[in-house]
Amino acid sequence: ALSSARWLGRGNKEAGDGAAVDAMRNSFSTLHVDGIVVIGEGEKDHAPMLYNGEKVGMGDGPQLDVAVDPVEGTSLLAYGRPNAISTVAVAPRGSMFNPGPSYYMQKLVVAREARDVIDLDAPVDVNLHNVARALGKNVQDLVVFVLDKPRHKKLIEDIRSTGARIQLHTDGDVAGALMAVDPRSEVDVMMGTGGTPEGVLAACAIKGAGGAMLTRLDPQSEAEKAAIQEAGIDLAQILDADTLVQGDDVFFAATGISGGTFLRGVQFSGQGAVTHSMIIRSKTGTMRYIESHHNWNKLMQISSIKYD
Repeated sequence: ALSSARWLGRGNKEAGDGAAVDAMRNSFSTLHVDGIVVIGEGEKDHAPMLYNGEKVGMGDGPQLDVAVDPVEGTSLLAYGRPNAISTVAVAPRGSMFNPGPSYYMQKLVVAREARDVIDLDAPVDVNLHNVARALGKNVQDLVVFVLDKPRHKKLIEDIRSTGARIQLHTDGDVAGALMAVDPRSEVDVMMGTGGTPEGVLAACAIKGAGGAMLTRLDPQSEAEKAAIQEAGIDLAQILDADTLVQGDDVFFAATGISGGTFLRGVQFSGQGAVTHSMIIRSKTGTMRYIESHHNWNKLMQISSIKYD
């Protein structure tokens, strides 16, 4: 987050993403873990790598599956828009669902109180009325996070017909899923189709936050659909958070880059910077919100990453 935030609003999403990737890879190189990237930067984003299958860490210590999105919302960062974040998650080796050739999935995410009332195959109005009752609200009081994409035209119409309110976001469906389970957020539900890798990453957080996530692969092209079928992956299967990442020994972290309604962004001063992070441990269900004050004079003496 510190490295990429220097590129806020400068119109170069590749440079901002590259700075975050380099810093994250460098940080992993200091950790006593034997990690393999299961969810990484890939073909869909034409990104500068932490690629799927890359080994990270010093090679000793626990064997881990690793999910990363060094900048979730590269366009948000490039154009200085809210809610770009840097995220990472780890779990024991073999825990994480490998999306293979799947780029997109349908998602429905709610907080703990509504986890038992959602159905991915139910009509939008049924899901929203059930969620409203579970939360003790009128449906008109709900706020639904939706990506502002042409594929969601009917979804948006269906949500509006119930009277529920909508937050439309151009990017950032990991952040959207987190907002839906974060008790500090005004978002109650996240709906729509977003990235499959991002879905696995969000599931790591949702397991710890105690919310619910229902998903199903939703290819957006015939080529993607054919590749998924060729890989032997069932397009009809509903995947929940426990399917996307198994077990309870899962850790997730996110730090704000550009700030916004979810996590505040990096704030620079002449002497250092302030960052705001969310840390989740699934085994205990603990959610930590950390404000960190970084001192350049001391940090630069020991860090291999230069932030100034």
